[in-house]
Amino acid sequence: MKKIVHRSESRGFANHGWLQANHSFSFASWNNPERVHFGALRVLNDDIIAPKMGFGTHPHKNMEIITIPLSGVLKHRDNMNNDWQPIVPNEVQVMSAGAGVQHSEINGSLDEHLSLFQIWIIPKTLNVEPRYDQKIFNPEKRKGKLQTLVSSFETGENDSLKIHQDALISRIDLSKNETFSYTLKSQNHGVYIMNIYGQIEVEGEILASRDALGIHEINTFDVYSKSDSELLLIEVPMITL
Repeated sequence: MKKIVHRSESRGFANHGWLQANHSFSFASWNNPERVHFGALRVLNDDIIAPKMGFGTHPHKNMEIITIPLSGVLKHRDNMNNDWQPIVPNEVQVMSAGAGVQHSEINGSLDEHLSLFQIWIIPKTLNVEPRYDQKIFNPEKRKGKLQTLVSSFETGENDSLKIHQDALISRIDLSKNETFSYTLKSQNHGVYIMNIYGQIEVEGEILASRDALGIHEINTFDVYSKSDSELLLIEVPMITL
């Protein structure tokens, strides 16, 4: 088994006034050669965006982009005929940039800050036709059990959003003193665990809110919740760049 621990305070941070951004991996002006990626997981940004503010039209190419709002409302538009689609908490957005796409993202509220995770996963196939999708997930269905939000087109799961990579993105909410066992898809995969809220123990490591643990070369591991906790789990192939 191999593991890496990323404490919340060790993340890159950028204060743009309208945007407070925490970077788990090297991004924009924050460059840490030891934290470029975890397997196919290239970006995990934890952003807070001021009301009415956001990112103007900009391009992406050959990246699977997943956005998970935690509070507030995100609005998205792109050059694939999607005009200011709202995405709210318990909803997830995916965009396969593929051969190239242009999009904009803004906080759709006039008075409430927007909190979200944005995830970039390196695709298995390059230059695919760009696509967009979003879906609501019932939070009751992740209480004490894993709720799959995103999976590969190859898995055949109908209840999750799809991307062009053999990856799984899941959430689970655990009550205090609850234990959950996670089994990886294969020995070539790893899991990056972001503790959204609460306090958990994984393989001897105590994780507080926004701490993260990357674990691989293991078949199964247990998560013990020392308090009510909410987890985001990102399983990816352990590719090298």
